[in-house]
Amino acid sequence: MPDTKKPAAREGSLDAPFRHPIEWRDEAYYDLEAVEAEMERQFDVCHTCRRCFNLCDSFPRLFDLIDESKTGELDSVPKSEYAKVDEACTLCDMCFLTKCPYVPPHEFDIDIPHLILRYRAAKRRAGEKSFVRDELGKTDRNGRLAKPLARIANWGTARKNTPIRKLLDAIAEIDAEAELPKYYGKTASDLLPTPVPPDPAGPAFGKRKVAIYSTCSVEYNGPDTGVAAARVLARQGIEAKVVYPECCGMPQLEGGDLAGVAGKAARVAAVFEPYIDQGYEVVALTASCGLMMKFEWPLILPENAAVTKLGAATRDICQYIVDLNRDLGLASGLTPVEGGITVHHSCHARAQNMGARSADMLKLIPDTQVEIVERCSGHGGTFGVMKSTRPLAVKVGRPTARQVAQKGSAELCSDCPLACKHIGQLLADEEATASGPQPRQSHPIEIFARAYGVL
Repeated sequence: MPDTKKPAAREGSLDAPFRHPIEWRDEAYYDLEAVEAEMERQFDVCHTCRRCFNLCDSFPRLFDLIDESKTGELDSVPKSEYAKVDEACTLCDMCFLTKCPYVPPHEFDIDIPHLILRYRAAKRRAGEKSFVRDELGKTDRNGRLAKPLARIANWGTARKNTPIRKLLDAIAEIDAEAELPKYYGKTASDLLPTPVPPDPAGPAFGKRKVAIYSTCSVEYNGPDTGVAAARVLARQGIEAKVVYPECCGMPQLEGGDLAGVAGKAARVAAVFEPYIDQGYEVVALTASCGLMMKFEWPLILPENAAVTKLGAATRDICQYIVDLNRDLGLASGLTPVEGGITVHHSCHARAQNMGARSADMLKLIPDTQVEIVERCSGHGGTFGVMKSTRPLAVKVGRPTARQVAQKGSAELCSDCPLACKHIGQLLADEEATASGPQPRQSHPIEIFARAYGVL
């Protein structure tokens, strides 16, 4: 007879972690009572371990709820209080990736970020949703509307425009003190309607082709990042074209709108599939979007071959440059960056489990000091601008800003544009760098392009 004895339980897990597909099409997924029961199960494991106490504020909130309850155990914490844990979660994935010893395949099967995601989806199905957050998350619509009126939009949303910002604060609950992204009259796609001619002397000439997914953040709020990426790739001899069908759906994921995310994933993957079939590699310019394409989309649509193909073909821009240097080398001509660079290694870059590729790329610039800060910025998309959660974003981000200030670099960059903006605002507002000038804020590929003299 085959041995059917159950393997002995182990403390922690040395096996490679994995995640279960997200069963968003199963009605049982949205059963709030079942979700809360699963939250109780997983939270109780967290309570007995507490390794995650120094990550985001979700875990201190959970542990305080337990410690201050009647029994000092989770059984006396009202399930309505679980919403406080949810509120502080930005879905950064750091607990799953860096702290928890009980993630799958461990039998405890702990995945707090995806549990919070399910909780939000269930609440959304039950009618609990934020109109303002949903509208802010419609990045393509907002970008298209703001594009012809970019100057007016930026004037109206500037922090110094106190009357309008106070009005937004009162009506829409968008914190008046939060720096909001700027819009541009020309998108990345407008600036790059055709590929930048590849340099025939580049090491990858005739060997590589890249489709750049510019992401909504770069497309509407930072088109220079797209130009920088295309020009750096062209310097290597690579034909690179911008392809931007629509947003990756990260704002919808954060709000628990999984059907919305799935629709975006299917449509974007269908656009990129012909490029991949023609030999193009795909490069994402924002860490959150790369995370969605590589990891979240395949869990939401595991049966979609185009989504799987796109996930396998996608790399972060800095990851791509580092790999290119390893495989073929880079074009000469990089010049030192005066004053050095501090790289903020964003949570969604860390969650891709690829290493600190932005710092690795910038270390290829000769005679340049590159520092790295590997700590959460606290921003988390709308989390960093809404009145209800911005104080927490500031609380989490302050220690990060202080670390950046201590480095004293002339340049500050992050794989996440919103994180970079948030840290920059904290540096200025809290006078953490009163002894010197504020660092210039950029995307890592912009600094690399300037070192090449192409931006």
